[in-house]
Amino acid sequence: MASKATLENGLRNQFLSFISQVVSQEMEIDVLPVSASELAIPCLDAENNEKFVLVKVSIPRGTRDGEGGYIPYDGYAANEAYLEEIASKAQERAVKKAMKEAEKGKKAKEE
Repeated sequence: MASKATLENGLRNQFLSFISQVVSQEMEIDVLPVSASELAIPCLDAENNEKFVLVKVSIPRGTRDGEGGYIPYDGYAANEAYLEEIASKAQERAVKKAMKEAEKGKKAKEE
């Protein structure tokens, strides 16, 4: 039976290889491995300045449980928390915008 680290390294390497192949074939550009878990992809911005997209593949273990083990990472819960955060920030921006509009309306009435 393989160790957890060996299984995680194999899975990470599979994804790095897949991403590299797809980007190389579809975009016809070289993908540059820059570490055991990262790929740099050269590209040009709208003004033809060279930039790099850095793709990192990681297999998170989770958070420590305080007893020497881990609480497994839950991608579904992380996604839900992220979507809630985005919605909350959008709501905050809408409230701030409404307050600014109300303040402008109040100033316009005073003048």
